[in-house]
Amino acid sequence: MKKLLTGNEAIARGAYEAGVRYASAYPGTPSTEILENIATYKEDILAEWATNEKVALEAAIGASIAGARSLAAMKHVGVNVAADPLFTFAYTGVNGGMVLITADEPGQHSSQNEQDNRNYAKFAKIPMLEPTDSQESKDMIQAAFQISEAYDTPVLIRMTTRVCHSKGIVECGERQDAPIKEYVKNINKYMTVPAFARKMRVKVEERMHKLLEFSNKTELNYIEWNDTKVGVIASGAAFTFAKEVFGDSASYLKLGFTNPLPTEKIKEFASKVDKIYVIEENDPYIEDQVRILGFDCFGKNLFPAYGEMTPDVIRKAIFGKTNETVDYNEEKVVSRPPTLCAGCPHRGFFHQLGKRKNVVVAGDIGCYTLGFADPYNAMDFNICMGASASTGHGAQQIFNMNKDNNKRVVSVMGDSTFFHTGINALIDVAYNRSNTVTVILDNRITGMTGHQENPGTGYTIQGMETPELDIEKLVRACNIENIVSIDPNDLTAVKNAFDWALSLDEPSVIITRWPCVLKKLSAQDKEEFNGAFQSKYEVNHDKCIGCRACVRTGCPAISFDNKTKKSTISFDQCVGCSVCSQVCPVKAIGKVEA
Repeated sequence: MKKLLTGNEAIARGAYEAGVRYASAYPGTPSTEILENIATYKEDILAEWATNEKVALEAAIGASIAGARSLAAMKHVGVNVAADPLFTFAYTGVNGGMVLITADEPGQHSSQNEQDNRNYAKFAKIPMLEPTDSQESKDMIQAAFQISEAYDTPVLIRMTTRVCHSKGIVECGERQDAPIKEYVKNINKYMTVPAFARKMRVKVEERMHKLLEFSNKTELNYIEWNDTKVGVIASGAAFTFAKEVFGDSASYLKLGFTNPLPTEKIKEFASKVDKIYVIEENDPYIEDQVRILGFDCFGKNLFPAYGEMTPDVIRKAIFGKTNETVDYNEEKVVSRPPTLCAGCPHRGFFHQLGKRKNVVVAGDIGCYTLGFADPYNAMDFNICMGASASTGHGAQQIFNMNKDNNKRVVSVMGDSTFFHTGINALIDVAYNRSNTVTVILDNRITGMTGHQENPGTGYTIQGMETPELDIEKLVRACNIENIVSIDPNDLTAVKNAFDWALSLDEPSVIITRWPCVLKKLSAQDKEEFNGAFQSKYEVNHDKCIGCRACVRTGCPAISFDNKTKKSTISFDQCVGCSVCSQVCPVKAIGKVEA
């Protein structure tokens, strides 16, 4: 049976065919669709969204110890969160096979950094595989579980954006029977107290020697001989990009199993070609090994150290030019920066926050990160998931030391981000009695990555109803006494909430509660937010004075005609949030029938 699948869909299919019983993940581009597709195999695999990547990996580790084949998936920065359990599980080894998927993002299409997670495999001393296309994504998942159980180790599979999201024909098979193994108590294997862990450390090195032998023999690493004047060593998407540039005019060492690297196979290949190009994205991971083995090569001394290694990038680096393209007038290309959707519940909040003086805004990772840009200019810095409250707290402590200024910090995060690691930071704020203002933007879903359920939505990824976590009660449990919940579309309520919170000299939390405009409303949503997205607004051109106050809300549904000096609201885009109507000084914007 053949199917057209993305790499992420193929990973899910491979997990199904490999007999995986349990999978956990935290959503993050470009990995999100892996668990979403695994979740469709409800009869065979229990799939769960975790509150963060560390929890996802720990849950998969527990499933492995209990005897099941398990999988955890996350984007590259998520492995930073999950690194603690990963490094220790590398010592203990597995019972049922366990695979960790890292989805790296060369080019930083939707990420705050561009790290190369191949280094994690080397650092943690675990085997790693790198698929090139969808077929390999499916096949390597199955191979990874075999390696995991044969060598008693977790296995890392490194995907990249192009492999995750590009489509290819995949030959699919049937599900493999992988019975749950018996759990036997074994403190020498799973208790990582120093007396046992020191022995595990020896085992890890012995395992790596065995895996090196495997790396040199496995068909996951292979040589394709063509013209030997040029030899290309590559892995992952870079292999496909290189083949598009060189075709049959070069020979290739295609690396699919990349930790440990196949030193003997590299030596064999490198000794038989005249010129070596190591083509890889981000760090000189393969190149360093080639040079250690004594072979000169063209790597990061020729190719960029960052970004995607696309065919055009390779051609320009080697030949000094790219393929011809259609000419166009670049001056006529209109810049379209990302913006909050029409009716986004964050808009009214940032419209008010941007007006505050002497306020420093600590941001976080989510749709609301766009609050930094025009027209709001309401965010000063952001670091990583859940860090707004903790970085904001640190900044506020320093501002409080400086008696010459009166700066106050407002820390902003979303509901899913709060569940991720924001809770820990808020506890720190309460414990140390910071006078920061923490804002939790509850839009009832994990918005930025495509509407994944979270503990506050009342549903699991596989559609099971579950108790909805009450954010206000959770905040109180963190020892915060000053809490207010508001409708972020009500600008007066937002203003009053800020006035109240900034007047306090102790911790406070503002919860803005309104569903994402793109969310399919649940029964609970319909009951609580009766009338949400039921209205439309229009501009009365006879009253409009052309002041552009409505335009400055940043709503993409509003346009301004420079000839007539009047604003217009797109009926199709408007969802009736009413923010524009509230800011209009002459009441020229009114509600109409939807």
